[in-house]
Amino acid sequence: MAKHSSKTKLILVLIILVLQQTSAAADHQNYFVKTKVFRSPEIVLEPGLVSNKYYYDVDFPRGHIGIKSFNAELVDERENPVPLHETYLHHWVLERYYSPKNADHRSDHTIIGNSGICGNKLQQYFGIGAETRRTATYIPDPYGIQVGDPANIPVGYEEGWLLNVHAIDIRGAEDKMRCAECRCDLYNVTVDGDGRALPSSYGGGLRCCRDDKRCKVKEGLHGEKRSLYLRYTVKYVIWDSSLIMPVKIYILDITDVWTKARHNCVVEFDIESCDVGVEKNDCIDSKVVSVSLPSGGDVIYGVGHQHAGAIGTALYGEGGREICSSKPRYGEGNEAGNEAGFIVGMSTCYPSPARSVKISAGETLTFVSNYSNVQSHTGVMTLFYLLLADSSLKP
Repeated sequence: MAKHSSKTKLILVLIILVLQQTSAAADHQNYFVKTKVFRSPEIVLEPGLVSNKYYYDVDFPRGHIGIKSFNAELVDERENPVPLHETYLHHWVLERYYSPKNADHRSDHTIIGNSGICGNKLQQYFGIGAETRRTATYIPDPYGIQVGDPANIPVGYEEGWLLNVHAIDIRGAEDKMRCAECRCDLYNVTVDGDGRALPSSYGGGLRCCRDDKRCKVKEGLHGEKRSLYLRYTVKYVIWDSSLIMPVKIYILDITDVWTKARHNCVVEFDIESCDVGVEKNDCIDSKVVSVSLPSGGDVIYGVGHQHAGAIGTALYGEGGREICSSKPRYGEGNEAGNEAGFIVGMSTCYPSPARSVKISAGETLTFVSNYSNVQSHTGVMTLFYLLLADSSLKP
């Protein structure tokens, strides 16, 4: 009997070990990072032409998932990267929405924005511009952006994704950088999209480089049309709350002069050139704004978004401690990803678990933007993208 009892115990131990390994394997399977590559609908351009279109129900991984990264770049029909000095990628943004099943997503949808703080502006989950090729977007373990949770999707609705791509063909442009800055005089635009006269003080920005507008090209230039695409790569995991922690997305805007009642995110602004005789190193346009977040948490990731001419941006907590500093990287050549004169990347912040950075709910944050104003600039931006996690929810 004792012999049989020992064998039985051994078998039970082996079964338990197998079950544990199976469970561990299942957990590993759930956390396996999947990768999918997609292309936007066709973007048809010719020298001087602007495309700023919104594409509904674009291809995207479906189901209850945790997004780990989203990277994108402009490519031609042969999948070759297109350099910024040919087509300037002003911005791309990815927004999430709910729409009734079998409905026209364009006319019947509800945007599901991020956690704030700009109200109905800057609601994207991901979105940057010219710096897209050399800016890290990977979200470290065990974190992810949770989407597709069936418990949050209303009955009869489905989740969809909206992609906005704003590209300007600057081949043969009289002034490529000014075209990229959407100077109104180069686009011969004096009214906005609703036909109202633009203020005389509005020298350039999004209201002048609207969809299908044209920037001035060199006389006699007859460039060919070509088809481009935004190729985007999504990395994600199947959601498992025992393995993954959700993060909240916050986007801050340096133009947000707000009160407790409301935020006022203008998004873009102009920079006047410094006075004659001022040393170049002293020609700095600095803007500072105070903001606070409705809820706090651990900073998991941070990055700034700026335009050409930028020196950098930073976010500080109460007492002056640095939360994150993000600086532009400028290109030095001609190839895609290293285009001289353009911002081709922004530095990112990944606080280590050993030296965590926390933001408290309601804490007064100081947001700083610095640009060189050796020359004037129009329609520039300084945004800050933050991912925060609630440390009390650790799996």
